[in-house]
Amino acid sequence: MNTKQSSTIGTDEQHDGTLSSATMLPQGEMHEEAGPRAPTVRRMRIPARHNAHLSQCVERINEDLELQQLWKCANITAVERLRMTDHGPVHIRIVANIALRLLRVLSEADVQFGIVHDYCMTYEDAEVVVVLAASVHDIGMSIHRVNHEQYSLMLAGPILRRLLDGVYAEPERTIIVSETLHAIISHRSDMRGLTAEAGCVKVADALDMAEGRSRIGIQNGKIDVHSLSAAAIDMVTIQRGEQRPISINIAMNNSAGIFQLDELLKPKIATSGISQYIEVHGSIEGETERRLLPVYNL
Repeated sequence: MNTKQSSTIGTDEQHDGTLSSATMLPQGEMHEEAGPRAPTVRRMRIPARHNAHLSQCVERINEDLELQQLWKCANITAVERLRMTDHGPVHIRIVANIALRLLRVLSEADVQFGIVHDYCMTYEDAEVVVVLAASVHDIGMSIHRVNHEQYSLMLAGPILRRLLDGVYAEPERTIIVSETLHAIISHRSDMRGLTAEAGCVKVADALDMAEGRSRIGIQNGKIDVHSLSAAAIDMVTIQRGEQRPISINIAMNNSAGIFQLDELLKPKIATSGISQYIEVHGSIEGETERRLLPVYNL
């Protein structure tokens, strides 16, 4: 990873599937509707292009109150009880869109996807796996932060089968569920992803670090290296790389943000299974660094 004192330009995928200059986090996505109960979440917007199966799955996600309530419950655990960053509906929407963007950039680079190579299914099915996995990867946080990946697996199985009922017939439905569950468990930092689809979800999860949800910890009074380093991240953008297919650019206001890159993002990329396709650049904007903390008392 490179840390440089310069500006980088990133790109964001619009809903027509094109890439244009923009931040990763759209305006209005920083705040979720108030209230601990569903239905009080914004509808997930995914650029499905002409992927009919993906469109059907997203529509079902937007109508599924059990899943939406699990997102809310996960956020009660993360934000209200542990004073962590957001792990609820906003995080889910951001990760789903980033993961899909990563997948499409890799597709343009002719990267092979597991569901295509191993099961002779289609690239469009890989998109379904990625969005479904992003949608349920953190629902285990509704039970506990510790081992939440395993709890997500336990909760996700029946939900996935319900969402896919009538969209895929057997045995394709079981294949989609299996590949989605693999992507869920693979978002653990120490778990190696075995498909590009799983890698996209894992990296996307780590890339949701821009201002907004990432600053919840410090706003709630939790002062530690995690909250301070998160507050140092201003913007995350993705563009097609020159040396590798994906170039990730992270703009920081303080060098404390390097912790996010080196200790959190780097290990996830290393175990993602798609590290060979990614380059990361961090830059500190401006001539002076922002003061994040006036004083620190032990």
